[in-house]
Amino acid sequence: MEKLSAAQRGRLTLDELRTLVAGEQIETVIVGFTDHYGRLLGKRYDAEMFLDETATHGTHGCDYLLTTDMEMDPTPGYRFANWEKGYGDFHLIPDLNTLSRASWLDKTALVLCDVKSATGGEVPVAPRSMLRRQLESARELGFTALAASELEYYLFQHSYRQAAEIDYRGLQPAGWYFEDYHILQGTRTEPFTAAVRRHLKASGVPVETSKGEWGLGQHEINVRYAEALQMADRHVIYKQCLKEVAEQTGQSVTFMAKFAADRAGSSCHTHVSLWRDGTNAFSGSADLDGVKCSESFRWFLGGWIAHVPDVMVFYAPNVNSYKRYVDASWAPTRIAWSYDNRTAAFRVVGAGSSLRIECRIPGADCNPYLVFAAALASGLDGIRNRIEPPACFTGDMYAARDLPHVPAGLDDATDRFMASDFAARVFGAEVVEHYAHFFRTEQAAFDRAVTDWERRRYFERI
Repeated sequence: MEKLSAAQRGRLTLDELRTLVAGEQIETVIVGFTDHYGRLLGKRYDAEMFLDETATHGTHGCDYLLTTDMEMDPTPGYRFANWEKGYGDFHLIPDLNTLSRASWLDKTALVLCDVKSATGGEVPVAPRSMLRRQLESARELGFTALAASELEYYLFQHSYRQAAEIDYRGLQPAGWYFEDYHILQGTRTEPFTAAVRRHLKASGVPVETSKGEWGLGQHEINVRYAEALQMADRHVIYKQCLKEVAEQTGQSVTFMAKFAADRAGSSCHTHVSLWRDGTNAFSGSADLDGVKCSESFRWFLGGWIAHVPDVMVFYAPNVNSYKRYVDASWAPTRIAWSYDNRTAAFRVVGAGSSLRIECRIPGADCNPYLVFAAALASGLDGIRNRIEPPACFTGDMYAARDLPHVPAGLDDATDRFMASDFAARVFGAEVVEHYAHFFRTEQAAFDRAVTDWERRRYFERI
């Protein structure tokens, strides 16, 4: 019997699913897609119903799901869907390439969907549609994009319900000292982490490593790189698996970019390379400040760096995201590149066939489809227009006061996104208007809130 590769293990064909359903090993199929926040939304189907109807014809969902806020309230002001239009349906078409077991759930499989309109076209504001469009742009230039995302998270000993009941105060982290690379401290959380590694591997998401990070109870699990769409899908399944395993074990995890002011932020370092005919198109003999590379690499890097202000909202999509950008915290604060330098926003790593660009700007709260779409749109524009990168920076980038700073907050980043000719050109005016409204709605919700900081500062002494 031929041994399955790590990438194939847990993946299912329809015929394999039929066999498992007939043997009563699979009873439920989750049919899902992500909203703007990156949350997995959808339905649970009886497995036989999925095979009889949904696998071929898809299903429907209310189009308000691409206009809601975090509390699932329909938000006015969107053209895409609103009360005047009656909040009708869009269609969810299963991408059967994503069909896999969800081994952490009993007798369950999972499939991710593309969001289509009633006439069958892709909904342009759906995150997966946006990434597909940029991948098509890459193909038009003769490239395939490979990517990886490195997700960090905090693990707590309180369940999600307990955390909510105590208003997220006094949560007990899984560790009690910084455990970056510590094997002993990691051993204490191995019942959770090992279970997650096994479940991901058994569910079509091949795992490379896990390790402690630079925070109390902070960890990272790395999964193998893949074609960018598949990698975004793996990212979504990773987050869902971790949250649901935590729920089962009476614990909780958070992917907030900055859980606490005195703790390290959680990142989503993003790696990208372009390939052509099975060869890394970034590899070459040209010299860029000591890096042996191709012209495609040079211009992709130039475009990616140049367009950070235009698409920062996709790397840092929430109010909390910007509190992660603190000097000497391992989060980048200035926009420049360097070779193997963790103070840089753009860290070039590898050589030859492994040469790639790591962008350290995205936080763990990002939507992977939007991050990869923004990265590819920026880099491909660099190739088309031969955008030169700035000179390679050497040294401590936190101390370099003359370098451009990342945008200061969601309001600033949204203004830049809305005013960007580049964003309108590569994503379309409809998409820019839609997401600008989404981000402004999120900022407005925070601006109306009364915080613990305000009560502590003003209750007595004002």
